[in-house]
Amino acid sequence: MKKFSDLIAKPACSQKEKTDDIVKGRFKIAKSDDEKMLAFGWASVSMRVDGELIEDWQGDMIEPGELEEAAYEYVRLYGEGGEMHERGGVAVLVESVVFTEEKMKAIGIPAGTLPIGWWIGFKVLDEDVWEKVKDGTYPMFSIEGEAERVKAEASTHIS
Repeated sequence: MKKFSDLIAKPACSQKEKTDDIVKGRFKIAKSDDEKMLAFGWASVSMRVDGELIEDWQGDMIEPGELEEAAYEYVRLYGEGGEMHERGGVAVLVESVVFTEEKMKAIGIPAGTLPIGWWIGFKVLDEDVWEKVKDGTYPMFSIEGEAERVKAEASTHIS
């Protein structure tokens, strides 16, 4: 099986250009199980519970539908966790759900309870990496990806 890091096509550009084009976000680990070496949390959150789209550290926003498609592609193609975007094969995805308004309604989660976002869980396979999760060296998930920037519409609320 190919590793996620093996499948990323790195563009031929300068380091500055590469940094400007890669959007990364970090979300704290919300739950863990030390005995099973499991960690759970938000991979990405698109919209707050009040319907406002979230702007990340780079000033970018991801529409709920785009987040859902990206999550499906990740699960379909990769499902692997790495260490600091450098070394793959240290964890495997064991849980993934994108909470959308439609899904929350279907399973009985009241509106305004959860944000619209991608919740994940990883089984960590590497004991050294798990120790870093436990001691706080790795307190959160970090997603990596490339996207095409498009100008957002003026409104950031869903009507």
